Order: sequence, then C-alpha cells, then structure tokens
Amino acid sequence: MFNRMIQNTRKPEGFLGRMMLRGMNAGHASLADWGFSFLTIPQGAHVLDVGCGGGANIAKILRDMPDSVVDGLDYSDQSVAYSRRTNAAHLGERCTIRQGDVASLPYPDGSLDLVTAFETVYFWPDLDAAFTEIRRVLKADGRLFICCEADDPSDTTWTDRIEGMTVHRGEDLERRLVDLGFREVQVHRNDRGWMCLTAVRGI
Repeated sequence: MFNRMIQNTRKPEGFLGRMMLRGMNAGHASLADWGFSFLTIPQGAHVLDVGCGGGANIAKILRDMPDSVVDGLDYSDQSVAYSRRTNAAHLGERCTIRQGDVASLPYPDGSLDLVTAFETVYFWPDLDAAFTEIRRVLKADGRLFICCEADDPSDTTWTDRIEGMTVHRGEDLERRLVDLGFREVQVHRNDRGWMCLTAVRGI
C-alpha cells in the first residue's frame, strides 16, 4: 500500500492520489514557510505556481498578498480538481487553475511576475525546455523560485522508490539557468537538507 501511495507523488490519481494531496498540503507547510522566507512578492503580482499539487501554496500567496493574482498549473487532473477546491473562494477573479505542461505554458510572452515550483522539478522530463518556457512567460526582471526537500542526488532513498523522480543539486540547476539566460541565481539550504533557489529573468 505504501509503495502504491508514494507513486502518487509524481502524478496523483484516484483515492490514493487524493490522500497524497491532502498529506502534501499539510506535510509541506514547513518547507513552504522556510522557502517563502527567501522570496519577496511585489504587490499586485501575477504569480503562477507550477506543479501546484493540492493548492496550499496558492492559498498562502492569495491570503498574504491580497492584491495579487495567483494561478496554478499541474499535469495531474486530480491535482487540478483538489487545488480548485482548496482555492474555490478565489477562482475566476484572482485565481485560475488548469491542467497543463510546464514546457508549454498557456501565457503570452512576458506576462508573469513570478513562477514558483515547490517539490516538482524532480519530475520534469526536460529541464531546459521547462526553464526556457518559464523564461519566455516571465516579465523582464520577473523571478523564478524553486523549493525542494531533496537536494542530494547520491541519496536514493526516494528515487529508488518513485518512478520518474530525479533529484538535482541546486548548483546544477543554477548552471542550467545561467546558460539559459537567467541571472542573480541564489541557492539557499538549511540543516535539514532542504534547498530553495531564486533566479531573475535576464534581458
């Protein structure tokens, strides 16, 4: 049962997927709080949370930044449905949550102030394609924010169990982002092995 459930980390489906999403919303709260301490969100920002899961981080930004618009995108229809329920009070006016692919974002060039990605880059099959697409939709000086519990590829505790999961070191992500036109990349860690990264879209 446990092994079946943790496969839903990648793409939540069915009853076990709903259980996983509920657990993610609660279990990742401390990670999110820590990560948000490195992130400044301007008033009136248009934010996209990629791999939004159960929608807890969307809810936090909507609550903390009352002038913001915060959208969500996930390739799991179960995640989209759960995230919509979590943020039902704001759907339409301040929030749109839809199914989609990080490598093909449904936004015009230069339209977003911030893209966030919590516990999701592990499952992106083509990082360069995803980062290139994120750069496209960000405004000049727009920011990308990545936050992960796992940062050490040599620790295979979870990658041995979860199909399609790859752990990336912050510095490896940094090099990719710089090569793709991002600047001011900063990597932060804590003593629990968590990693978050901020980057600014280059001109």
